[in-house]
Amino acid sequence: MPFDLCSALANVRSGECRATDLLQSAIATATSPACEHVFAQTLFDSAMQSAARAAPQLPLAGLPVSVKDLFDIEGTRSAASSRVLAEAPEAGEDCLAVARLRAAGAAIIGRTHMVEFAYSGVGINPHFGSPAALDARFGPLPGPARVSGGSSSGAAVSVASGAAYVGLGSDTGGSIRIPAALNGLVGFKNTARLTPASGTIPLSPTLDTVCAMTLSVRDAILVHEILAARTVTRAACGIADWRLAVPRQLFFDDIEPAVALAFERSLEQLRAAGAHIVEIDLPELDTLTHINDNGSFSGAESYAWHRPLLTRADALGLPYDPRVRSRIERGASMTAAHYIELHNARNQWIARMEQALAGYDALLSPTVPILAPTIDSVAPAQGLDAAEDARRDAAFQHANTLLLRNTSVVNMLDGCALSLPCHRQGELPVGLMVWHGALHDDAVLDISLQIEGILAAS
Repeated sequence: MPFDLCSALANVRSGECRATDLLQSAIATATSPACEHVFAQTLFDSAMQSAARAAPQLPLAGLPVSVKDLFDIEGTRSAASSRVLAEAPEAGEDCLAVARLRAAGAAIIGRTHMVEFAYSGVGINPHFGSPAALDARFGPLPGPARVSGGSSSGAAVSVASGAAYVGLGSDTGGSIRIPAALNGLVGFKNTARLTPASGTIPLSPTLDTVCAMTLSVRDAILVHEILAARTVTRAACGIADWRLAVPRQLFFDDIEPAVALAFERSLEQLRAAGAHIVEIDLPELDTLTHINDNGSFSGAESYAWHRPLLTRADALGLPYDPRVRSRIERGASMTAAHYIELHNARNQWIARMEQALAGYDALLSPTVPILAPTIDSVAPAQGLDAAEDARRDAAFQHANTLLLRNTSVVNMLDGCALSLPCHRQGELPVGLMVWHGALHDDAVLDISLQIEGILAAS
């Protein structure tokens, strides 16, 4: 498979190869050990039909795209990688996001596994297994298998392995950007209102964003234009013309040395290329941790959706992932007054943040402050002794908190952000996040494209 989607499109349009040939290669990868636990359902036959009939001039030209298991695909079941929805009715039509991809010529290769009901940033699924992280740029990771990040875990590995050029997913607190960072991918979380979420299983409608992972920033721009049905406007300026800032609160707490090294080295490379980057004080970040003192949007809104399903599951003896269920059930204690207060507090916080960020075109931060933990360190103990199970559960909770911390700032801001790889060969994947508030998508994409080029040339 060529390095990215845009390269593949150029080869198909020039006649150098056919979309069906590239799809056949993707299918071979999808059925290889690299994609163990990645696909909940494969759709190879229909994908081959789509590839065969797609016109080369279409934006996706019959190339393979994977879809997270919470989006409706006509004739298939959306189960959100759960046991509870294993017998749910099949969808009568594609959700709007999938329909837009199909209209652009996508060959839907299959449904990808995920954290059950999208409620974790780690990437563990006790029902169907957990995909192991890969490095999209440099291949398999050394040593023991590591988590691929959540909740769009299978989507990430489908792209990093070469089984798909695009991994359609969702981002409620970082579920696109976290796995992108841990797999050497690009993950773009657009302003939520720009992409339709109809026909998807929700986690938190206030925060849910429909978006995708790709192999490059130019791919991310193309896919965003399809999903959002809009054209990205590029500015006629270079890296030296942008006003960039690095907030030092929150994002660097408990950061692992390897992540700090890759991030600071990237800043040095950008400055050497002419970028003007200032460190800023952003005290509004210190107040964010207290906004959820009486409960979170994800907790309250997921409980409202799951309440009848929890009752049905108990009656039929159908299991939830215990870690997911416990997070959902926390939402039961949130009062209507606290929920309304949370919305008000968020709106006030967004207003203060927008005022503080008004002088900058984008902010730069580590996407996540840690490297991918090993799967064995955070997966359920599966019959091991109680002490080991408790140790792993504590490690999971710690990793989940850190993996979600940086990215969730942007969701609370109702903003947009792109994670791109900033590590070098021989290092575990690290992501650099370019972000800002709502509707700054075009600037974030433009700046990210320039950053990607500078880092690649250094």
